[in-house]
Amino acid sequence: MKLVVFLPNWIGDAVMATAALRALRQGFPEAELVGVMRPGVQAVLEGTPWLDRGVLYHPRGGDPAYGSRRVIGQLRSLRPDVAVLMPNSLRTALLAWLVGARRRVGYRRYGRGWLLTDPLAPPRIGRRLMRFPMVDYYLALAYQLGCPRQSPKLELATTEQDRLLADQAARRLGIRNWDQVVVMNCSGAFGAAKLWPVEHFAQLARRIAQQLDHQVLVICGPQEQATAEQIVRQADHPGVVTLAGGPLSLGLSKECVRRSRLMVTTDSGPRHFAVAFGVPVVGLFGPTPPIWGRNPTACEVALQVEGLPCLGCHRRRCPLGHHRCMRDLSPQRVFDAVVHLLDRTETKAA
Repeated sequence: MKLVVFLPNWIGDAVMATAALRALRQGFPEAELVGVMRPGVQAVLEGTPWLDRGVLYHPRGGDPAYGSRRVIGQLRSLRPDVAVLMPNSLRTALLAWLVGARRRVGYRRYGRGWLLTDPLAPPRIGRRLMRFPMVDYYLALAYQLGCPRQSPKLELATTEQDRLLADQAARRLGIRNWDQVVVMNCSGAFGAAKLWPVEHFAQLARRIAQQLDHQVLVICGPQEQATAEQIVRQADHPGVVTLAGGPLSLGLSKECVRRSRLMVTTDSGPRHFAVAFGVPVVGLFGPTPPIWGRNPTACEVALQVEGLPCLGCHRRRCPLGHHRCMRDLSPQRVFDAVVHLLDRTETKAA
C-alpha cells in the first residue's frame, strides 16, 4: 500500500502534525508512507521514524525541481492508494486527484470538496470556523482512515550532525551548562505583527543573565541574524549570546532548544520545538490566538495582552499601526513567567 501525506507548509504546523504522522504509521505499519513537503519541513522532520521517503514540493519557490509538473510525475509513478491532505488548499486536492490517489482525505474547504473521497467538515460554531487546536485538526484526518487514537504529544528528533553543530556553538559562545541556558526565539515568518520588540527582548535577556544566573542564547535563522545581534548588543551582558555569525540550520536550532532549560519565544515555528522536546516555554502571543497551538502535554505559559478589541486579528501586519498586542506585553510580565516556570520545573525535578 502507498500512502501519500501532503504535509503543512509552515514549520510550526508541521511539528503539530507529528502526532497524526505517528497515528498513520501505527495504523498502516506495512504501508509505504511518502511525505510531500517543502524543503524546510523536511529539515524539521529529519530523524523522525514515520515517513519512508520524502518528495519536495514548493510550487512558488522558483526551483523547477520542486514544481508541480515534476512532483506530479514522481507521485504518479508511485501509484498511491491514499492521499492525506493536511493543507486546506485547492491546489493540494487537485494534485492528489491528478496523481490518481484512489482515496483522498481532507477538509472540505475553499470549494475543493468535490475532489475528495473523504471530505471532513471543519469544526464550526454556526457558520463561523471554530478556533481549534491544530494537533487535533490533523489527528482527525488519521482517525478518518481508522487509525488508533493517539496522545496529542508532539515528537521531533535530532541527528548526529545537529549535535556536533551544537557542541561547536557551545564552545564558540562559552556555554558552560545547558541546564542553565534560556533560549530566546525572536522570529516571525508569518509577518511583523508577531514580533516582540527588540528592546523588550534585550531587557528581558539582561535581567535573566543578571538576576537568575542563567545564560541566554538567542537562536535565529538567516533572516533573523540582524535582529538577534541587535538583541545581544542592547542586552550588553556577557551572558547573552547568539547563534548569529556562525553556521545556522534548523537542526542546530532544534538541538539547542532540546538541550536548554527553558524557552521564551514568539508564536513561530521554533516554539513548537520546545513543546516536542518537553522543554518549558513562555509563549508571546498577539495577532494569533494561543488555542491553535494549545497542547495538553506542553509545559507552557502563554502570555497575551488583555482587553484589546483587536486582539487575535490574525493579520501579518498591524492594520491599526500601533502593534499594541505585542508592545504592551511588558518585559516584567515575561520575566515573572520565566521565574515561575523555572521554580516550577525545579520543584518538579526535586
